[in-house]
Amino acid sequence: MSDDFRDALRSLRVWDTALPAFDPTEAPDTPLPLFHAWFLAAVAAGQTEPHTLSLATAGADGRPDVRTVMLHDADARGWHFASHATSAKGRQLAARPEAALGFYWPVQGRQVRVRGHVTTASREEAYADLHARTTGALAAALTGRQSEPLDSPEALAAASDAAWLRAEAEPDADAPTWTLYVVEPAEVEFFQGDARRRHLRLRYRRDPAAPAGWARELLWP
Repeated sequence: MSDDFRDALRSLRVWDTALPAFDPTEAPDTPLPLFHAWFLAAVAAGQTEPHTLSLATAGADGRPDVRTVMLHDADARGWHFASHATSAKGRQLAARPEAALGFYWPVQGRQVRVRGHVTTASREEAYADLHARTTGALAAALTGRQSEPLDSPEALAAASDAAWLRAEAEPDADAPTWTLYVVEPAEVEFFQGDARRRHLRLRYRRDPAAPAGWARELLWP
């Protein structure tokens, strides 16, 4: 079985489509417009779930953790995602409010990495975020108990069914622990893959002395 795994792993290839050009000299002075442009390009190119991202956090003990979450917004304040404050990620962010985000859009050979301090939006914004989504998303939030040990799939099914009924009967219901988090970027890196491995990496770093508050630099791949 291990040989089959290794053979399959080594047979895989990436970027079997034409990759877009990227001229870093034409990049904007700040990272947000470029992120918006790359995101929209990924959507237009048919990238599956371009709004999903890897979220890395660390708890008070310094041990790293990572999972896939959904992007809820990206604006002048930063990159937004949401979860329960009582979840594993919520507890980790309470202990150490720093995070890294990773987007990967293989249809265009692109990655975006974001690192920064994490703040929480207001309760009003968290409520609005919760109710801007689907009934299923509200039901999942109302189910709660994220990251807690689960006795059985049947217990989850019962809790989920009850949450669905409540979400349909009370579309304005609140989930008090639902929290909207904002990653305030200190660094944002854009990676454009190249078939000949001459990948381009453009990093933005916060710098109050630089024009527009950001310094830009190219990195070796």
